[in-house]
Amino acid sequence: MSPAPTTPIKRALLSVSDKSGLIEFGQFLSDQGVEILSTGGSAKALADAGIAVTEVSSHTGFPEMMDGRVKTLHPKIHGGLLALRDNDTHVKAMTDHDIANIDLLVVNLYPFEETVEKGADFDTCIENIDIGGPAMIRSAAKNHKFVTVVVEAGDYEAVKASMLENNGATSADLRRTLAARAYARTGSYDAAISAWFAAQLGDSYPDRLNVTATRKQTLRYGENPHQNAAFYVSRSATPRPGIATARQIQGKELSYNNLNDTDAAFELVSEFDAASGPAVAIIKHANPCGVAQAATMKEAYNQALLCDQTSAFGGIIALNGTLDGATAEEISKIFTEVVIAPDADQKALEILAAKKNLRLLLTGGLADPRAVGQTIKSVAGGYLLQDRDNGKVTLDDLKVVTERQPTEQELKDLLFAFTVCKHVKSNAIIYVKDGATVGIGAGQMSRVDSARVAVRKAEDAKEAAGFPEVLTKGSVVASDAFFPFADGLIHAAEAGVTAVIQPGGSMRDDEVIAAANERGLAMVMTGMRHFRH
Repeated sequence: MSPAPTTPIKRALLSVSDKSGLIEFGQFLSDQGVEILSTGGSAKALADAGIAVTEVSSHTGFPEMMDGRVKTLHPKIHGGLLALRDNDTHVKAMTDHDIANIDLLVVNLYPFEETVEKGADFDTCIENIDIGGPAMIRSAAKNHKFVTVVVEAGDYEAVKASMLENNGATSADLRRTLAARAYARTGSYDAAISAWFAAQLGDSYPDRLNVTATRKQTLRYGENPHQNAAFYVSRSATPRPGIATARQIQGKELSYNNLNDTDAAFELVSEFDAASGPAVAIIKHANPCGVAQAATMKEAYNQALLCDQTSAFGGIIALNGTLDGATAEEISKIFTEVVIAPDADQKALEILAAKKNLRLLLTGGLADPRAVGQTIKSVAGGYLLQDRDNGKVTLDDLKVVTERQPTEQELKDLLFAFTVCKHVKSNAIIYVKDGATVGIGAGQMSRVDSARVAVRKAEDAKEAAGFPEVLTKGSVVASDAFFPFADGLIHAAEAGVTAVIQPGGSMRDDEVIAAANERGLAMVMTGMRHFRH
C-alpha cells in the first residue's frame, strides 16, 4: 500500500437529511479554513447559522432540476471525489475541466426506511429513494486514500479529533474505517429498498436475499468463551415488542445466551393474551422448564416453578403482564438470570433492585404470536429462510378421533399444552394439568424417549415438592408431531394421562387411536405440527 497522504482538508461537501450536529461540525470546518459546499436544506441551515457556504449549483455551474432529483450528479462533483491526486492523468483532467478537489464528503441519505415505517404510500416511498447520495458516498469511499467520507453524525467527533491531530488532515486508518462504514450504509440502504420492493410485489422469497441489521451490542462472547459475538437489530415498519426493543432497567450486560433464552421465553409467554389471565414461562437453555396460567401472577409463577424447580435455578422468567411486588418477592427467592415483562410496578422494582446482578427487561407490550415474519438459519455455504411459526390451533380446529369426548377442562389443558409444545425443541412431549405444565420432554431423538423424560421430570418434581403422587396423574399430554407408533401414547397413558392432543397424519394413526380407545383416553388431532429444531 502506498504511503497515506497528509494533505489538509481544503474543501468539503455537506448534504444531510439528518441535521444533528451539522451546525457545530460546519462551524469547526469553517474555523479550520475549509471551504464548504452544500445543497438545499443543509446549505440554508449552515447559512442561517452564519457559516459561509457555497451552493453546489454555483460550484458546478449547473442548476438543480427535476424537483431536486438532479443536483450532485455532475463531473465537478464526482471528479472532485474520485480523482487520484498522485496520478498525472487525473490531475491534468481536473485542470483541463476546472474540477476542484473535494476532500471531505458528509452525506446521510434520504430517510427511506423511516418513510416506509410511517406507512407512506408507494409514490412517497419512491421519492425518498436517494440517488445522488449513495453515488457520492461510493465515489468518496472508493477514493478513501485521499477523501474522508462521513455517513453518520456520530463520526463527526472522530473526524474533528483526527484533523486537530494531523494539522487539518485525517489519518489513513480513520479514512479506511469510515469508507468501510460508508459501504455498509449504502449496502443496507439498497437492501432495505430491495426488501420493500419485494414486499410490494408479494415476493417473500426473492431471487437474491439481502439481510440488513445494525449492531446494537458487542457481546463478551458467544455461546462459549472462545466464540466472538454481537447483537444486531433489524428495522421494521411494525416492530414487535421483545429483546430488541426492551428497556433494561437493571443488572449486568446481557450475554449471548441471555439474549437467546430471553427471546425464547418472551415469545412463549406472548402466546397467552393477558386478557385471558396471568401467565409465566420459565426457560433454561431455550427450552421451557415450567409454564403456567393462573388467577394471579404470583400463582402462575409458583405453578410454573413446581414443574422443574431444579432447572429453574439460573433461568429466565417471562411474564405476560405487569410484574407486581408479590410475584417479585417469590422470584427473588432463587437465583434468576433475567426477568422480562411488559411492565413492573414500583414495589417490584424496589424488591428486584436488591438483586444487583438480575437483569430486568420491560417491553411495553407482548409480541403478537400471529404476526407474519421470517426466521433465518445459517448452514454450510448458505442460509435457510422460512416463515416464522405463527400457527395457532383453536377449539374449532380440533378433531376428536376417539370414542370418548374430552371434558371442558381437558380441552383447555390440551390447547394450553399444544401451545407450549410449539416452543419446545423437538421431539416435544408436554404434560399439563389445570393450566400448568407438570412434565416436559424436549429434544430427544425418539418421541417415546421424550415421553419418558417428561415423566421422569414429573417424578422429580413430586419428590422436590413432597406431593403424595406424581402430577401426571389426571393430566393431558401434547405431542408436537404425530405419534409414529403407539408406544409413546402408551407410555403417557401409564403415567396417568386422560387426554391426548397431537397433529395426526401417521400411517399408524388407526393403531394409535385404537390404543387410546383401549385405555379410555380422549384424543384430538390438530392437523398442524410444531417442529422446532
